[in-house]
Amino acid sequence: MNDSLTLAHREWPQHKRILKTHSKFGDRRADPYFWLRARDSKSVLDFLNVENKYADKKLKPVRQLQRKLFREFKARIKEDDVSAPFRLGSYFYFTKYKKGREYPIYCRRKIQKLGQPVKMGRERRAEVILDVNKLARKHKYFDVINVRVSHDQNWLLYAVDTVGRRFYTLHFKNLITGKTLRDAIADTTGNAVWMNDNKTVLFGRQNPKTLRADRIFKYKIGNKQSQPTLVYYEKDEKFFTYVSKSLTQNEVYIYSESSTAHEWRTTSAFDPEAKFKIFLKRAPKHEYSVFDGGDVYFILSNRRAPNFRLLVTDKKETAPKKWREVVPHRKDVLIEDVLVLKDWIVLQERKNGLPQLTYLSRGAFGFANPSLRTIAFPDPTYVTEIGANAEYEAKAFQYVYESPNRPETVLSFDFKTKRSVLLKAAIVPTYKKANYVSKRLWAKANDGVRVPISVVYRRDRFKKGKNPLLVYGYGSYGLNCDPDFDRFVISLLDRGFVFAIAHIRGGSEMGRHWYDNGKLRKKKNTFSDFISTTEFLIRAGIGKLHHIYAMGGSAGGLLMGAIVNMRPDLYNGIVAAVPFVDALTTMLDDSLPLTTNEYEEWGNPNVHGDYRYIKSYSPYDNIRKQAYPHILATTGYHDSQVQYWEPAKWIAKLRDFTTRADHLYLLKTEMSAGHSGTTGRFESLKVIALEYAFILLCEGITK
Repeated sequence: MNDSLTLAHREWPQHKRILKTHSKFGDRRADPYFWLRARDSKSVLDFLNVENKYADKKLKPVRQLQRKLFREFKARIKEDDVSAPFRLGSYFYFTKYKKGREYPIYCRRKIQKLGQPVKMGRERRAEVILDVNKLARKHKYFDVINVRVSHDQNWLLYAVDTVGRRFYTLHFKNLITGKTLRDAIADTTGNAVWMNDNKTVLFGRQNPKTLRADRIFKYKIGNKQSQPTLVYYEKDEKFFTYVSKSLTQNEVYIYSESSTAHEWRTTSAFDPEAKFKIFLKRAPKHEYSVFDGGDVYFILSNRRAPNFRLLVTDKKETAPKKWREVVPHRKDVLIEDVLVLKDWIVLQERKNGLPQLTYLSRGAFGFANPSLRTIAFPDPTYVTEIGANAEYEAKAFQYVYESPNRPETVLSFDFKTKRSVLLKAAIVPTYKKANYVSKRLWAKANDGVRVPISVVYRRDRFKKGKNPLLVYGYGSYGLNCDPDFDRFVISLLDRGFVFAIAHIRGGSEMGRHWYDNGKLRKKKNTFSDFISTTEFLIRAGIGKLHHIYAMGGSAGGLLMGAIVNMRPDLYNGIVAAVPFVDALTTMLDDSLPLTTNEYEEWGNPNVHGDYRYIKSYSPYDNIRKQAYPHILATTGYHDSQVQYWEPAKWIAKLRDFTTRADHLYLLKTEMSAGHSGTTGRFESLKVIALEYAFILLCEGITK
């Protein structure tokens, strides 16, 4: 061990190493920090507490800066705020926030007359149906999801997690009396829907060890003798199962999905005793979704259509041979989502790396190529998506639009006039759009593929080749890393940073092939794309060498772990949030949450070829003696997706091998949170302030 490493080990916390040897296919891997899996043991808790104190100590020079960043973040939030309302039945529904409150207040107001348009303005005179602030008073962590009213709009269900492990308790509130029933249902996924008798609820549960959502139950509220009844059990360990309800409110679905295949079951929402019928049996590599269209079903399917196509069939004829094509497959357009209304269909698509919204009249059916019309948008890089739409017979639809320098707007598009009406523009106090510039650039990957990049910076702070640069990436599960408006990254832009999003393979930005070429035994394309993107931005003068930073979370944390092993010289600092960095060991342990269903994403390491490929990039297994950049890893002790011990092991091992004793290798664990971090709109900002303060410290900015 050289002198610099000896010095490092005097400075860093000292932790025990207990040799654990993993053996597979004749390959042996040493794992001295495997003991950190002993959850709740004194030695593990001591480790995490010591690391938290050490991180606080090393970040002390920017403690005041961290507080300043928090104040800046908070100043960009309109504390008294109201969401755009949406119509459901005889009410407009919306959420609002009050000054100083952490959590939303769910509200509704009665529609005064038939056909009253959706608009803002009367939200203060509303009926409060759920005030999350009151519920959360005695909890450090409080997450509410799936707030749903019954068919008659007299009952409310909502799901609560107070730990962060994503086990939710379902609660039921009578909206007439204002009283909440005692018969809550614990240990659910939070996924639940009402049947139309206004008493029966279908909900999901997960396996307590693997956390796979594998069962659907039925429960009738208000009956003390009633017990949940199993409706469906998903046996295949690669599949998760969920419930949903059609926009028409006439049907309920149970759907099972893996990364590469789907299966849907349908039944009437009006008959709680009705049996579910399989729409189409699952088949390898066939992903499909079903939409109720009144007397027909619409199907979004990738059968002989990698980028999906839209089809229609009579309700009594669901075999594929009876399906009729509505929107054909296009090589350059990926269909991501569909909104089926009584008279119109809206498609959320992606072309040339950018999202788009197209629509067509249901009266167009029967034509070989129905006319698709596209809504135009003003920015060079942006994100748009179908918004809150709850009325099947609507003559307009809501959508959301924003860009890196344009705050979120909610709009309503009228099919008759072909015009968009602004419902709500997010107010960002202290922000001036004219001061910031967003651009779309293209980098060339190692194999010649063009990779899109979204860039934003402050106009008067940019000097070619002189600015520090933060590059963000994800690149997994086919999820898009969209260029939305980030009101918090402004604090970096105001200090001279450029912010870039690398739309690397592993997402679906350029179509389904973009995902397929960034998974399984092509996963390394994700990492090399990110590195190529960074190198391009330096050559283009967007960022300055030795002042480059990278950030990613979860699977994006795997990306961070891979790139620092491959090119540690390229980055001055890395932030890895809840990072999946011990990929091989985790994927070999099918007792851990979410492992077996991940085989279609990463590969099955029980297969020799997959084992070798995963090992070749798994961050923890590829740490070696070299000069690693500054690194901050964050995690939640109750994380159900990526266990806390992965970043803990990673940071400890990095210190053992780095040749830079003067660098920061920090672990920060939130002891009362899970994968998504802390809850509350202000409390959660403290983690972002911590991450940015770390980056600024590495850049030498302490005020």
